[in-house]
Amino acid sequence: MVDNVESSSEEDRHSSRRLRLQTLVRLRWLAVGGQAVTVFIVAFWLKFPLPLVACAVLIAALAAVNFYLMIRYPPTHRLYPGAAFALLGFDLLQLCALLFITGGLANPFAALVCVPVIISFASQPIRFSTVLIFIAMVCITILAFSPFPLPWFDGVEINVHTVMQFGVWCSIASTMAFAAFYAYRVSMEASQLADALAATELVLQREKHLSQLDGLAAAAAHELGTPLATISVVAKEMERELKDDDRFREDVQLLRSQSERCRDILRRLATLSAEGEAHLRRLPLSSMMEEIVAPHREFAIKLELIEKSPRKGEPVTDRNAGIMYGLGNLIENAVDYARQKVTVTVEHDARKVRITVEDDGEGYSSDILTRIGEPYVTKRQREDRAGGLGLGLFIAKTLLERSGASLVFENRMPEAAGARVRVEWPRMLIDANSTK
Repeated sequence: MVDNVESSSEEDRHSSRRLRLQTLVRLRWLAVGGQAVTVFIVAFWLKFPLPLVACAVLIAALAAVNFYLMIRYPPTHRLYPGAAFALLGFDLLQLCALLFITGGLANPFAALVCVPVIISFASQPIRFSTVLIFIAMVCITILAFSPFPLPWFDGVEINVHTVMQFGVWCSIASTMAFAAFYAYRVSMEASQLADALAATELVLQREKHLSQLDGLAAAAAHELGTPLATISVVAKEMERELKDDDRFREDVQLLRSQSERCRDILRRLATLSAEGEAHLRRLPLSSMMEEIVAPHREFAIKLELIEKSPRKGEPVTDRNAGIMYGLGNLIENAVDYARQKVTVTVEHDARKVRITVEDDGEGYSSDILTRIGEPYVTKRQREDRAGGLGLGLFIAKTLLERSGASLVFENRMPEAAGARVRVEWPRMLIDANSTK
């Protein structure tokens, strides 16, 4: 499941968050109100000459489309990318038409052309947003050649110099491009983070489910004990009554022996769940590391576990699914991208607990090293042998940091080739787990 999420393209994840129609309708009503109030103030309060009829027609067109959308679709309706592109394109063209007849780029509200573009980049696939920003660039270029003067006092004509017009064009274009790129990156990162955290929660739920199986075994032993006891009693009665009947004696003895066997199995399950629960849930650091490392010893890569600190006085901690999964993922990545050997070093003292995972691969490339731990960092060259460059490493890093650990990713150079991951906890956090 995680692999499927990781292999999906950024555009697919981005387009899955479709824009809700009600959100766009409310923004458009705000635009209708703002345009109407602005035209009213300019025409009737400031008494500037204004093509009032043309302005009213353009504003009414936006209001009519918005009203149709309100009565045609429910508030919860979500727009497909093509429909959202059409509506945002209509908004852009309507605004540009209004600006064109009221002074073009000389109009102080010309910067509002950026709004539909920013909304598109924040919520729509990149291919639609790119087309929209291209249309917006064409529109502001046309606005620079508007023959209509800026509404102003009678007898006073504002002539904007060509250099000033070009400066305004550059200002709007650069603002649009920067804001659009920023909105797109923030939206993409939020979407990726949400998907990755959802995958992290699924991993935790799976680990917790596995840890709860002993409780289910105890419940099964308790629930099945009574009917099996009844079967055993009935079998004894049948054996006593039919002991002289050769036709049924062996069958009844088999029934009784198998019922006793089932009771013994359930008794052992109940004993493991009750008496063994403490030592299964709490284990020394060395035992936990052996359990984490064991599944990865079956490969061609040599895996060495080094304990620098004595076992006497070592931390005894609860079986933490997040810590075990996170460390297991780091070791698995190291094994995947090592050449011959992976070394796991464990050390602890009165203040800290540190686990270091090293491999003898090619190490991290410089561009990946600066972004490591981000979700969906999957594009890498084959020589990046350190592994863990996608969603799996993000999950591991998130789970370990939740437990209070700090992680450092680095290359082993110049002393040796390969990658190194240091995971360190304050000793008090590891010991505190055993009392929770």
